[in-house]
Amino acid sequence: MEQEKYDPVADQLIESLKRELNAKLQKLEEIFEADVIFFYGQIQNGMDYGYRGFIEHLKQDKKQNNKLVVLINTPGGSVETVEKFVNINKHFYEEVYFVVPDIAMSAGTVFCLSGDKIFMDYSSSLGPIDPQVFNGKQFVPALGYLDKVNEFVLKSQNNNLSQAELMLLQQNDLAFLRLCEQHRDLTITLIKEWLVKYKFKNWTEHSSSGRLVTEEEKIERAQQIAQKLGDNSVWHSHGRCIDIRKLNEMGLKIDDYSNNKEMKEAIRTYNNLVLSYIWKMNLPTFFHSRNFV
Repeated sequence: MEQEKYDPVADQLIESLKRELNAKLQKLEEIFEADVIFFYGQIQNGMDYGYRGFIEHLKQDKKQNNKLVVLINTPGGSVETVEKFVNINKHFYEEVYFVVPDIAMSAGTVFCLSGDKIFMDYSSSLGPIDPQVFNGKQFVPALGYLDKVNEFVLKSQNNNLSQAELMLLQQNDLAFLRLCEQHRDLTITLIKEWLVKYKFKNWTEHSSSGRLVTEEEKIERAQQIAQKLGDNSVWHSHGRCIDIRKLNEMGLKIDDYSNNKEMKEAIRTYNNLVLSYIWKMNLPTFFHSRNFV
């Protein structure tokens, strides 16, 4: 087998890119006065072991920040892994912020909802919280699957179910349907818990009336947000992008950095550079901190 030739110019370019990445990350740490990390890729089962080591390594250096800022770009993945990520973050940091330069979909949205703050600009997007479940062949959206089954059941109750639909309904595995329900319920439970505990912790009075906010009102708001994000009749597509305006309308206050020139420029230049590095190196998943790369 012919060995690849060593290219010193290409190697120098990569090293230069790494130094520039670290410099731009340092700028973000100065702006946020926090430890800053970047996560790119699908959130996969078993990834929590690597993430734990990544965060532990970051906490071993001389900086002792109590705030973590997570820049995230992900199509989603495993909600169970997200829960482990959150437990690791909260073990080491008093506050955790999320920054979404581009997208954080599905389980990535759930991850962001564990934050004390979420930073987005006008072009950033979260997504519907439809958990992905493995059906033995591929990952499928659990809520879409349940919605279709419920549609067939309703048609059956009204005597409108066709023979073809009846055959499809009979082919469903009850254990798999239950698994979809469990993933849906887990997602909603986590969102309600995290919103009330973290995102809403400083929500003490209503902006319109000045009246004090009760714990029951926080729980109700969290329930409404979870239901809205998981409503396929609203979003129609698992990949639908939900922008900052829609999120604010449903009562999820987002910190908008669109008009913060210094922050926007620092986030954009770092994000563009790190994505260039990822694509150049053909990396499916990538973690970056001041101690890595």
